[in-house]
Amino acid sequence: MAETTVRENAIKAIERAVGEAELEVERPREGSFLVTIPGTAKLKTLVWLEAGPHSLTLTSFFCRQPDENHAGFYRWLTRRSSDMYGMAFTSDDVGDVYIRGRLPLGGVTVDEVDRLLGCVLTYSDENFNTALELGFASAIRKEWKWRLERGHDTRNLRAFAHLAEPAGTSSD
Repeated sequence: MAETTVRENAIKAIERAVGEAELEVERPREGSFLVTIPGTAKLKTLVWLEAGPHSLTLTSFFCRQPDENHAGFYRWLTRRSSDMYGMAFTSDDVGDVYIRGRLPLGGVTVDEVDRLLGCVLTYSDENFNTALELGFASAIRKEWKWRLERGHDTRNLRAFAHLAEPAGTSSD
């Protein structure tokens, strides 16, 4: 099968998978898709899918570089990567973290695209709060205190209450 046909088939599979999942998608250029997946812990996960000449690359921003506990943060991500399907956590030159994967174009099917997008969502959503705890605990405590002092809502920080509240207190 010609290289062009394999790529065209991969692009069609991506289009169909995203359409069937009813996900928001932008097409900034031919062969590129920016897919928005709604989540729970991380409310929105954006995934770039790039159908290149030989492979499909998936890239999703996970979080910025940690403020603290760098070694523990990156060690934890490395361990998490060992159990991930088709992708891994990676960082750029400044330490910002991404979920990244690559698949040969011949392996791009509707089911595989759906599986990979589901994996990105799962890995992003299930690991987000722990990553924030490991790399941003001081900022979370500071934000919690600031909100309490000003009477602001702390509901969206509820997952981190154990970092900021003395035992037995709550402020919803």
